Amino acid sequence: MQTASQQLYLGLISGTSADGIDAALVRFARDAPELVAAGTTPYPDALREEILAYSQEAARVDLDTLGQLDVAIGHAFAAAARAVLERAGVAPGAVAAIGSHGQTLRHRPHGERPFSMQVGDAAVVAERTGIDTVADFRRRDVAAGGQGAPLMPAFHAAALGSSADDRAVLNLGGIANLTLLPHTGPVRGFDTGPANGLMDAWCLRHRGTPFDAGGAWAAQGKLHNDLLEQMLDDPWLTMPPPKSTGRDRYHLGWLDAHLGRLRSAPAPVDVQATLCSFSAITVAAALLDAQAHTRTLLVCGGGVHNRTLVEALEAYLPGIDVASTASLGIDPDFVEAMGFAWLARETLAGRAGNRPEVTGAAGPRILGAIHRA
Repeated sequence: MQTASQQLYLGLISGTSADGIDAALVRFARDAPELVAAGTTPYPDALREEILAYSQEAARVDLDTLGQLDVAIGHAFAAAARAVLERAGVAPGAVAAIGSHGQTLRHRPHGERPFSMQVGDAAVVAERTGIDTVADFRRRDVAAGGQGAPLMPAFHAAALGSSADDRAVLNLGGIANLTLLPHTGPVRGFDTGPANGLMDAWCLRHRGTPFDAGGAWAAQGKLHNDLLEQMLDDPWLTMPPPKSTGRDRYHLGWLDAHLGRLRSAPAPVDVQATLCSFSAITVAAALLDAQAHTRTLLVCGGGVHNRTLVEALEAYLPGIDVASTASLGIDPDFVEAMGFAWLARETLAGRAGNRPEVTGAAGPRILGAIHRA
């Protein structure tokens, strides 16, 4: 019989790139996470196109469409959960809970009525898997005055922190976010701007592929200084933390507006190279400003496979060891999914999952709503 500290939890997330649903089956023994099984289930093409269309800043969606999209994504998340359980040969009854992040359509933590909206009906997930499902993690933090993001710093501190040196964890999803893990002192974290999102969208437009494998296309281009300078003037980049952003700000419409102000249009390959440098520069500047004495930068997320982006980070961060989380035994492709498994565990245990010093919330809060199977 499993003890509480050895139970299995399953984390599910699709990030801002919407390239698929990551599922991670995690065992927590003595609080240390062990990845038992993992996999990524791509969205059906038509569903992914809907998600990308409706997650843009200017997109409008009627209630019927939104409701149907919520349910469709819920079914996709449930299928991803079942697939990883079948692969692992684990029965649903052996899993204590699912932590389902869902798919972000809007992230608006500022303004008169701040909100963050993730869809992927958790009732459908619980019904289709037979497993208690925790979802809607961000809303409580936003209700408490926080950004609702990033939520991974608490997990990063538990799984990747060190008392020996100052570390940082960089997640390179559609958006880049940093967790600062000093050997003493409070954990901090914030989004730094685009990571893969703009590069993926530009690659899809001009190459017909959803991402630039290995950064090979970007490596063929030349930096366009005028475009880079324009993008670096974006006022969001100079906002102090806590801060977070998403595809509803950094999307092709944003990029097209910058391109429209240039005297001549750069070659598409040069735009890709410039977007890659933009991601690396904004990450490096944010890290050096916030924790200049960082010794190790642990990288996770899909961008860890973009060699051109990683090499740019290394160039802009001399003296800092840039390494994959794999160097510490944690698969970089599934860190976030593991984190939502951990957050589900914290919720069921009645423990806070946010870090107020990261999100700006009024205090620690138990995150998420529990949908019993």
